[in-house]
Amino acid sequence: MKECVLFYLLALCSAKPFVLPPKYMSLTDLMLKDMEDDDDDDDDDDNNALFPVKKNIPARPTPPSFDTFPSCPFGCQCYLRVVQCSDLGLSAIPDKIPPDTRLLDLQNNKIKEVKEKDLQGLTNLYALFLNNNKVYKVHPKAFQSTKKLRRLYFSHNQLTEIPSNLPTSLAELRIHDNKVKKVQKDAFKGMDSLHVLEMSANPLENDGIEPGAFEGLTVYHVRIAEAKLTTIPKGLPSSIYELHLDHNKISNVELEDFLRYKELQRLGLGHNKIKEIENGSLSNIPNIREIHLENNKLKRVPPGISDLRYLQVIFLHSNSIGKVDVNDFCPSAPKLKKSLYSGISLFRNPVKYWEVQPATFRCTLGRNSIHLGNFRK
Repeated sequence: MKECVLFYLLALCSAKPFVLPPKYMSLTDLMLKDMEDDDDDDDDDDNNALFPVKKNIPARPTPPSFDTFPSCPFGCQCYLRVVQCSDLGLSAIPDKIPPDTRLLDLQNNKIKEVKEKDLQGLTNLYALFLNNNKVYKVHPKAFQSTKKLRRLYFSHNQLTEIPSNLPTSLAELRIHDNKVKKVQKDAFKGMDSLHVLEMSANPLENDGIEPGAFEGLTVYHVRIAEAKLTTIPKGLPSSIYELHLDHNKISNVELEDFLRYKELQRLGLGHNKIKEIENGSLSNIPNIREIHLENNKLKRVPPGISDLRYLQVIFLHSNSIGKVDVNDFCPSAPKLKKSLYSGISLFRNPVKYWEVQPATFRCTLGRNSIHLGNFRK
């Protein structure tokens, strides 16, 4: 509260316009800033010129009031190319959406279907929020007009498959908590800009992912947690930096499981049924920085951990590890360079912490980086 009062006083006293710091900006404000940055890409050539030319930039006009808009769906709020229609009990996507809309918020309604002409004419649409509705059907031509759509949120609906003919311009697609059992081969065809894919909490099994479903993609963040996977999927994009497979039914990690994912930096395998990680498996992800293996059935520290040069965080709590050797985490050769650990969790394991040699944690930032104890049968 004191910070807000201080910002208000600064705004009154300053001769220049005062801009609120990013941590106080709303989600909509951040999204609008992101969209503005996207619009500014066309000016990059001028900014990078050898001898930049000074331009007379006109002052930003005063935003129009709600009454000056030619159309706005009944009950919604339309302002600065944002149409806010959330929490209205809508059963369908409303009419009269302004054609210059960039962000359309329809979350927390009762919409069951995205029809062919629902988004017609919205050629500048950048973000569409349809999460927490009852959508079970999407017309194959529903997104024919939205050639600039970058963010599409379909989470918490009733979709049984990835909608067909989604815009190839998508950078972020979220279909968390639906009823998707199958990822068809051409589901993401042409999506060269797709970087974030969220498909957790769907009844998806390994054989539900058709071969070639992710072919040609450069996705960096993939999450398929809370599903029915029994093994690590082998056909995911080789470009991924983050892979989250927590809360599945994976029992083993085999040597070939990580062959495709050389760039992986963060791996989530917590809350599975993993009993063993085959020796040499982790050497295929040399750039890994963080591994989550908590709440599994491991009886020892996974082999190869000490060889991972950049690993800084390893979660192994709530397993069945009974012994920790002196070289399980740190390289045995003193000359080998290794990033210092900022977090090693071993609590809720049957290992007797007083039997662990102090030198075991010689490559950590300090004793506060290690968590032991609290084991109960």
